[in-house]
Amino acid sequence: MTDESELASYVEALAGVRVLAVGDLMLDRFVYGTVDRISPEAPVPVLRIERESAMLGGVGNVARNLRALGASVCLVAVMGRDQEARDIKGLLRDDVEIESHLIEDDARPTTIKTRYIAGGQQMMRADRERIVPVSDGLEGDIVERAIADLAQAKALVLSDYGKGVLTASVLRRLIDAAAERGVPVIVDPKGNDYARYAGATLVTPNRRELSEATGQPVEGDADIVETAAALIAASGVNGVLVTRSQDGMSLIRGDGMAPLHLPATAREVYDVSGAGDTVVATLAAALGAGIPIEDACRLANVAAGIVVAKVGTATAAASEMAASLRQRELDIGESKTVTLDDARALAEAWRRQGLKVGFTNGVFDLLHPGHVSLLRQARGACDRLVVGLNSDASVKRLKGESRPIQNDASRALVLGSLATVDAVVIFSDDTPLAVIENLKPDVLVKGSDYTVATVVGADVVQSYGGRVMLASIEDGHSTTATVARISSL
Repeated sequence: MTDESELASYVEALAGVRVLAVGDLMLDRFVYGTVDRISPEAPVPVLRIERESAMLGGVGNVARNLRALGASVCLVAVMGRDQEARDIKGLLRDDVEIESHLIEDDARPTTIKTRYIAGGQQMMRADRERIVPVSDGLEGDIVERAIADLAQAKALVLSDYGKGVLTASVLRRLIDAAAERGVPVIVDPKGNDYARYAGATLVTPNRRELSEATGQPVEGDADIVETAAALIAASGVNGVLVTRSQDGMSLIRGDGMAPLHLPATAREVYDVSGAGDTVVATLAAALGAGIPIEDACRLANVAAGIVVAKVGTATAAASEMAASLRQRELDIGESKTVTLDDARALAEAWRRQGLKVGFTNGVFDLLHPGHVSLLRQARGACDRLVVGLNSDASVKRLKGESRPIQNDASRALVLGSLATVDAVVIFSDDTPLAVIENLKPDVLVKGSDYTVATVVGADVVQSYGGRVMLASIEDGHSTTATVARISSL
């Protein structure tokens, strides 16, 4: 599994990716104020307006999110011929990285969603819109302008809010054109007929939308997987990413790969407005950058966690995502440091699941490529790897008063941040024998500079049928040698 530092490195790859975004465009207005009394005319709160703002909504918010990630955008959409349309043009005018093709339709007003907010909470939303399919002539204009950009685009987003822009004909022609060019298609869906999106790489319904589209329950993981698989089979889409609010996200694909369940990352949720746009934008940019689909979903999950912790229709900047991933790396590293009793309970639980438990140990003072290679080999020999780490007092006895360079909490944090490590136990003895006797690992791993006969705990592990593995050593890497070189500078 990709660890947090690797995901953080992926964020940089999103910059400059060209994404084509087609769909329903709207203007999001926000009216902020305070409420300190109830109207004498009716039992409703009186909002004393303090300020107002407006921003792009619908597929326009997808474009905003793409730009926050550093991607470039071609936006194809339909709007009215009114003041709100002029407001949208004004919002788009200053960003040279958004190439906009806005088709005016005299038959419809520009869609406006006005949200009234007090004390950080949304009180009400008022919509002005006309829901009607675009004319045959406008369908042709939309498809022509979108296909013209597919030669440059690395991904296509279809943002369907059910306002009439993405008709069955427009969807079919754009998805087929993208397939011919090998361009991934991400759909934010609407309605119950997902066969309209046949051939799409991913559709991104939330839990309620998935249930409404299939008529099936979607409570736990098993329901989600079964219902999404049925949707894939019935509609012809290639995959479903289900957004599950406080339960995170689930990726289910039609290619037989195992489902991926991602826990929610937000610590506090203030507003889910526009979070779906953030998800599709991040997915599109990531897939367009050639990032594997599971890692693209992990990035989208992180981005969603950032925006729901903000008030209003927000975006997740690339810098915020990178910072969030680095913080999560530290948090995960801390959470993997456990007591010996907890490690034993974990090992027993893993074995009940049919998983093989491995163990290795060391000082791991200044982590270097030799350590990384050892841990990778150890993890490859088991399903879950526990690392025994010498305490500071133990290191001083073994290495001298000048060691360790880093204290045991820091060393445990670094080890825990690695995807190859599942748990870290700090021990104070000179050898890990007591840890091995308690854990009873299925595989005991040490470097090939040892022999099986000289590995501490080898006889214990072999007594109950466990295996001792000697991992190959990366030449030229030694913490002691590194410390000596630094001291000589």
